[in-house]
Amino acid sequence: MVGDLERSQNFYRSVLGWEFVDSGPDYGHYNFAMLNGRRVAGISPPAPGDDEWPHVWTTYLASDEIEATAEKAEAAGAEALMEPMAVGDLARMGLWLDPTGVAFGAWDAREHTGYEAHHEPGAVGWIDLTTPSLGISKTFYAHVFGLTFDDMETPGMDYAMFTPEGEDVPVGGMGVLQPGDELGQRWCVTFEVDDVDAACDRVRAAGGEAPSEPYEFESGRIATVRGPDGEEFTLLTPAPTPEDPEDPSADDENFRWL
Repeated sequence: MVGDLERSQNFYRSVLGWEFVDSGPDYGHYNFAMLNGRRVAGISPPAPGDDEWPHVWTTYLASDEIEATAEKAEAAGAEALMEPMAVGDLARMGLWLDPTGVAFGAWDAREHTGYEAHHEPGAVGWIDLTTPSLGISKTFYAHVFGLTFDDMETPGMDYAMFTPEGEDVPVGGMGVLQPGDELGQRWCVTFEVDDVDAACDRVRAAGGEAPSEPYEFESGRIATVRGPDGEEFTLLTPAPTPEDPEDPSADDENFRWL
């Protein structure tokens, strides 16, 4: 949800190379963000009279049956923000606060099956949950969505990667909220780019903020930035895979992001 749709379109077009398809008035002018003709995200103007909706990237986790997901989530301590509802023929969806106070969505796909590209420049490469209690979060998301976890030995921070049911490659991680983190507990999305430093320059030029310089870690080069509404997201240029050190975009199903 953005404050100025045209401004945000121009920003993400410049930073990530997106184009946009307006779904029309029946869907509140929700815009599909497109990368080379494939859906990778969505942005929407605020609903009339609802100027208090937070300007954030919302993480939606896939659900096979939204009502069952709602029942499990609420029995496990989640608070409903938006009860399951149909979004035309696209999907059924709902929004909740998990037991640690983090907002998340569930998406029971119909015609709209979610993003159609990932792990490439301009698309989602990773998602992270920052939580005040890693144990509570792991228990909740394992119970509701069937996620499994691999605990990581990360100096100074408790962190675990998670893998969806039926998959064998992690798609995200959960870490403990660090002292001084003013944004608090939340989900955060990471988009891949060819060159993090150049992308940070594009963020600043397009009206966003890149308050910290990119830094290297074992899986690549990364920076956390903010869009024109102050929405947080992360940019990542992956490290080359061992099999093809000259090509950071090489496809390696065994590559682990963190």
